[in-house]
Amino acid sequence: MNSHKMLGTLAAGALMLLAAPQVRAEGTFDIPAGARFNQDKLAKITEFFKNEVSTGKIAGANVLIQQHGKPVYHETFGVQDVVSKAPINDKTIFRLSSLTKAITSVVAMQLIQDGKIKLDDPVSKYIPSFANMKVGEEKKAEDGTKTLELVALTRPITILDLMRHTSGITYGFYGDSLVRKAYKEANIYAGEFDLAELAERIAKLPLHNQPGALWQYGHSTDVLARIMEIVSGKSLLEIEKEKLLDPLGMTDTGFFVTEPERLQRLAQPLPNDSDFRVGRLYRTEVRQKWESASGGMVSTMADFSRFAQMLANGGTFEGKTYLSPKTFELLVSDHAGKGSGVARDHYYFPGDGFGMGLGLAVRTDPGNAKPPPPGSLGELKWDGASGCYMVVDRKQDMFFVVLEQTPTERQRVQRTLKQLVYEALEN
Repeated sequence: MNSHKMLGTLAAGALMLLAAPQVRAEGTFDIPAGARFNQDKLAKITEFFKNEVSTGKIAGANVLIQQHGKPVYHETFGVQDVVSKAPINDKTIFRLSSLTKAITSVVAMQLIQDGKIKLDDPVSKYIPSFANMKVGEEKKAEDGTKTLELVALTRPITILDLMRHTSGITYGFYGDSLVRKAYKEANIYAGEFDLAELAERIAKLPLHNQPGALWQYGHSTDVLARIMEIVSGKSLLEIEKEKLLDPLGMTDTGFFVTEPERLQRLAQPLPNDSDFRVGRLYRTEVRQKWESASGGMVSTMADFSRFAQMLANGGTFEGKTYLSPKTFELLVSDHAGKGSGVARDHYYFPGDGFGMGLGLAVRTDPGNAKPPPPGSLGELKWDGASGCYMVVDRKQDMFFVVLEQTPTERQRVQRTLKQLVYEALEN
């Protein structure tokens, strides 16, 4: 299927999903549109975060809920770091970790919109070494030992695979498969390298699975970013500033924080929570060649709220269109659901009830829990290992963001915050 047909088919599918009748589930899932926030119930969010700070679980956080384009809840808690004790504000700089993927993916969608790349383009069209990649299949001997057998690709890796994380490219810091161990042992973060060198290092490693066969979290977004550099003739940050960051007014969003004034605004996790658990040192304060498209950006609430509002608006912000309606629906369609051929395993990060858009998770069903976890059909979400978290609920014309630096506590904090947000919505 060519890209234009694929684009039309997927967009039509997304519109059918949005037009489908939505049955109200019990609890806080899929609350009827038009709900408003109860300010008394929102106060529970304040109580929760004040307790998190006072009991020493997190250093601090910035929480924003915005509906109909205006803040309905915006509070800061604690300090940027426990050494300086400087209070958190909207100009405090946070490491986004994997929320970087959302920004990278939106800019990639702009390049698709411009005709620079197509979803069905093979990666090897831009990076020839990817044509020679093999899949590492585990074989178990009678004595129980495992070996890796390299087999040929059944089809090329495509741009679509990179954007929905079905390329077979993985990370080496989670799981115990032989391919993930190969990633870890390859030491792909060694020395000084850029996106071009990282892509070549990845091309020498086996894929975890056949392209399109399994949702697999990894460096797909970094390879995508290298292609973005190739087709634009610019560095990743230059592309992002030109297409998205500068027009949106995201002046503090980038990859490194080295200037004295900005270093004073950089949030730090608690000393016992400083390991971001991503298989490498998170060297935000050291300028380097690698602009990590999968996890290296920093931002502020002043900046990131503008990005979230653009998504809540369906691709527009303050009169400027960043993604056309057709491109936006392509971004937020489920590309890993029924009929896609994509399997899910224990490491399916979007989670129960969520499909996978092109860089963001999208809610497709209530999930298996009874009652269903809070949220709405069609909601978008992503987060990062540093603790930053975004949910965009277009049904309620609402988004919420928490910026914090706490790898250890993040999942518990995110679950609690989401529950409290939706419990505060009333019709």
